[in-house]
Order: sequence, then C-alpha cells, then structure tokens
Amino acid sequence: MTRRPGEPLARSSRHLVEEADARVRSLTVEEVADLLEDPGHLVVDIRDPRELEKLGTIPGAFRAPRGMLEFWVDPESPYYKPILDDGRTLILYCGSAWRSALAAAALTDMGRADVAHLAGGFTAWTKAGMPVEHLAH
Repeated sequence: MTRRPGEPLARSSRHLVEEADARVRSLTVEEVADLLEDPGHLVVDIRDPRELEKLGTIPGAFRAPRGMLEFWVDPESPYYKPILDDGRTLILYCGSAWRSALAAAALTDMGRADVAHLAGGFTAWTKAGMPVEHLAH
C-alpha cells in the first residue's frame, strides 16, 4: 500500500527522537554548566546560524551546524575538524534537544562513545537563567 501525503509515516520524527534519547547520555543544565570549564569536555552548539544570531549561544560553545556534524567529526571526511576529535567528550545541544538527541545517536553509531547532549536544549538553558553569549553582528 502506498502512503498518501498527510498520512502518518511508518516511524514519526518523535519516535526517532525518543529512540535516540533512550540510547544516548543526557545531561542536565546544571551538569553542563559545571562542565563548561572542564578541559575534558567540549560544548557544541548544533543549531542553525540564524538561531545563534537571534538567540545567542552558551558561552564558549563551539559552533557546528547540524548538517555538517558527522562530516566534521570523521577523520576520513574532507571536512574533518580536529577540534571535534581531540579526546574531549562532546556535549551537543540544539533548541529543544530533538536534533541533539538524533545527532548524538548518529555520532554514537559512528563509533564515538564520548558524546552526550543537553536535556531540554538551549530552551532549558535559558529558562534556568544560565548565561548567554550574544554574537556580534
């Protein structure tokens, strides 16, 4: 049977996020705040550049657009960024932790056991009153 436009998919995006979230390590806002200065961790903002410009970022976060993340962490990719493969644990975050759950699962599938993500994403970070760095225009 052929799926018609607008009919539910075999696996929803919510289902994919729930599966990913069950497989990857989630960190609370407080845990991430405590790790910001930890030399063994790198906080990585995977949001779209427009989100960064509008809302700001977690201070000191490395910016890696979601669409390039797998390529930037792969030493065999022409887009490889050694900063994402220097032995530190990567803590990914997006707006609400959906993209970061999927991204953390993808990196785990690629062989990275040193990946976690921020539960609740940047939204949870700002709601908790944590510091935000606004980008210069």
